[in-house]
Amino acid sequence: MRVLITGGTGFLGRAIVGALVARGHTPVVFGRRAATLVADGHAGVLGEAIVGDVRDRDALAAAAHGCDAMIHTAALVSVWRPRARDFDDTNVGGLRHALEAVHTHGLQRLVYTSSFLALPPAGRTAPLVANDYQRTKADAAVIAADARDHGVPIVSMYPGVIYGPGLLSEGNLVGRLIADHLAGRLPGLLGAQRLWSFAWVHEVAQAHVAALDHPNPEPGYQLGGPNLPQISPFEVLHALKGTRLPRQLPLWTGTPVAWIEEARARLTGRPPQLTRLTLEIFRHDWPMDSTAAERDLAFRQKKLEEGVAEMVPA
Repeated sequence: MRVLITGGTGFLGRAIVGALVARGHTPVVFGRRAATLVADGHAGVLGEAIVGDVRDRDALAAAAHGCDAMIHTAALVSVWRPRARDFDDTNVGGLRHALEAVHTHGLQRLVYTSSFLALPPAGRTAPLVANDYQRTKADAAVIAADARDHGVPIVSMYPGVIYGPGLLSEGNLVGRLIADHLAGRLPGLLGAQRLWSFAWVHEVAQAHVAALDHPNPEPGYQLGGPNLPQISPFEVLHALKGTRLPRQLPLWTGTPVAWIEEARARLTGRPPQLTRLTLEIFRHDWPMDSTAAERDLAFRQKKLEEGVAEMVPA
């Protein structure tokens, strides 16, 4: 199968490209840095590379020509941008353009990467209205569900907190936190005892590929992992290497820090480490139920101890 993948140069996207090749598919990577893709464990560009931006409807439609299916992972993942509309243009507009391309070329399946933040946290029946990333992923989830109701062959994937070896991008939050902690740059954790669902990147990638040719998939799949407190990777790291545990900071301490960071961002244009809206996410538990993905897509929940051990050099 010839599969167009948007966001194929990102943290998850690279893993999906590798999983596509392993399953015998031909990936067509579409993205602003597509020509430089080097997937983990492979040398050189895998499949075809097309330089483009999901905000460009015509470019995405042209890239989809001759493809059998699409995996749409491209997203703006950040806590802040000077222009909030950038999130709408990429996370909502990009999905609309992907849906148009599927319709134009009659692709047999669109696998869409959503986010656990598009779902309600524990104890709520509706998603949060938090930072612009969360807001636009929740908006896009509604668009994806509506498209499915109108006959578009779309399957939505809801990964948990994805982690693993690879890029230390904003899509690899756990990897960045661990790297900052080992370098002495992590002042502490907010909401350290709140539940996260730790999803191993390669298992998430393989589930995306498995959804391509499932004969009767569910409308969406949660792709989580062990539901554990946010501090758990650092407890594993402590057991492995004897590193100290990060400080557990009360949530109220985040508010003045967020004010300062937002002011600095407005002055410098550099993204803040924390915003007041992002702080709202840390006030909730985010457990996930991956039963359907385990049943239909052979999804496996990797033990956190195994994952952290693979990420951190001995």
